[in-house]
Amino acid sequence: MERVTSSIGGRSGRRRDLRWRGALDALAAVRRAPGITRAALARQVGLSSSSATEITARLRELALLRETPAPVTGRGRPTTLLGAHPRGPLVLAVDLRHEDWRLALAGVDGRIEHAGAGRHRRRDPRSVLDALGAAIAALRGRHRGRVRVVSVAVAGTVQEQRLMQASTLGWGEVDLRPLLRGAGLPLLVGNDATLAGVAEARGGAGAHARAVLHLIVEVGIGGILVVDGRPVTGATGAGGEFGHVPLGGGGARLRCPCGARGCWDVQVDGRALARHLGQRAPANARTYARAVLDRAGSDRAARRAADACAAALGSGTAALVNALDPDVVTLGGLAVPLHARSLQAFRRAYAAGLMTFRRTRPPEVRHAAHGEDGPLQGAAEVGLDAILTEAGLAAWAARRA
Repeated sequence: MERVTSSIGGRSGRRRDLRWRGALDALAAVRRAPGITRAALARQVGLSSSSATEITARLRELALLRETPAPVTGRGRPTTLLGAHPRGPLVLAVDLRHEDWRLALAGVDGRIEHAGAGRHRRRDPRSVLDALGAAIAALRGRHRGRVRVVSVAVAGTVQEQRLMQASTLGWGEVDLRPLLRGAGLPLLVGNDATLAGVAEARGGAGAHARAVLHLIVEVGIGGILVVDGRPVTGATGAGGEFGHVPLGGGGARLRCPCGARGCWDVQVDGRALARHLGQRAPANARTYARAVLDRAGSDRAARRAADACAAALGSGTAALVNALDPDVVTLGGLAVPLHARSLQAFRRAYAAGLMTFRRTRPPEVRHAAHGEDGPLQGAAEVGLDAILTEAGLAAWAARRA
């Protein structure tokens, strides 16, 4: 391998490409394993010890990495751990949900730190985006140019930087670019279930699997197929709207807020639980669902309602497994307590819906590792994909200079 010099971004095109490649490979290793040692990084990337030392030194100079002493566990040479530099570039991740929003920051190692939250005082798009845009601007101001991209996870159908439909918010098409208030930063927008799936496939319950089917129940159900760490979102980015396909095996007459009938959405969440209990649709479907699932252990009616929703979840999951052929299925949001509470109902419906050849070794169904932070973690991941490039490192180096 050609020796990597200590100057990232020199004049020679070929030399510059090799130097950036070494830096990017090192940063990728730190993303995969925050706190990795320099020796382990060298083994993973295929560098000599001197090249690894040289690259990490330059990344320290650029405020991209820092090294901290590792805990002393016995004899041997002291070593250091690699992580994000405290003055390095940041992704500002946003989770825009049905009732509230949350903010987080992530450095180059991908670790998120919560940085703010707020509830919607009003539900109209302008009020929500004004409040959220003000919080984003304040957070950017506190970090003085370190924020390099804003990455938004939103509960709705997305195309590029536009929210096309968020039925549970009652929104139609909404342009999300006003969130940046003319800041001149890149804005990335993704569906919350899609981004949670990216997080699970890369470093969560689906890590090391090639194809991961992620499903998340909140108000309705969303999901995505992630192959080799990349979400399969279709021609315009709006793919993965599994909740708006009639997969649950029933409810063909039920109208969904999206405008269609028979959607899987309305057969698995708090609205479905209320219907099975003979009650009106709750104002807060998430809170209602959690309350029903909490009492399902001792309340027979609540248990029957949970079993019915779990069966609808299992049946639809089997249909998607037949169609998409994942290695692993990961469940997030309310799907986790629903699956745990009514495991047998889910398993029966899942097995019954699978093609015969799949039943001996069906894809394992696992609970998401990132929990409620899945959309934020996924937003941070795709934000880092955007800035940890040759162009992104060159722009950061120029700013430092």
